[in-house]
Amino acid sequence: MKIDILTLFPNMFDTIFQESIIQRAQKLQKVEIHIHNFRDYSKDPHHKVDDTPYGGGAGMVLMCQPIFDCVRSLKTKDSKIILLTPSGSPYHQRTAYNLSKESHLIIICGHYEGFDERIRSLVDLEISIGDYVLTGGEIPAMVLVDSITRLLPGVINEKSHLEDSFNEHYLLDYPTYTKPRVYEEMAVPQVLLSGDHKKISEYRYSESVKRTKSLRPDLLEK
Repeated sequence: MKIDILTLFPNMFDTIFQESIIQRAQKLQKVEIHIHNFRDYSKDPHHKVDDTPYGGGAGMVLMCQPIFDCVRSLKTKDSKIILLTPSGSPYHQRTAYNLSKESHLIIICGHYEGFDERIRSLVDLEISIGDYVLTGGEIPAMVLVDSITRLLPGVINEKSHLEDSFNEHYLLDYPTYTKPRVYEEMAVPQVLLSGDHKKISEYRYSESVKRTKSLRPDLLEK
């Protein structure tokens, strides 16, 4: 998979993709990540990328030209173009799975007060990572890349992500334990030590339901 990210702040990505699983995925050539400063595409003598909104109002609005030109320089017939915006569709694990099957993603990070509405004509999908507002789309872009990259074949053990929270069953993950068996008088549930895989599976499912009911009852409706 190839991922191109359009941003005004490329330095924000300097370390995040050079650590842990994302770094390993790149070394294994499972994913190629490129960061593009769309200010470089501005035709303004001062590389201006924003201007005041028509009709008045606070803040500055991202202009069409630099983003249009940057996207067009990267786009191929296989590209899926994503705009990160608070008004986008809520991001879910199912969306991450679907995007992990694409061969090329172009992710546009918004900034300032917003972007010229005509930029929407470029995109295939608008995504929001939550009902709150950030200063820009850089952190959401990191979220997308992390959640998608780990799903690519060969990046992590497939069973690891099949049992994740928010997977197809919509339940939160079950509790897990490791050594020692007892820590500060808190013991590992006996069923996990039994070796009975059927009972362990039943226990884990029951705990997933219990945890979801307690913490995210809205998911049970799904």
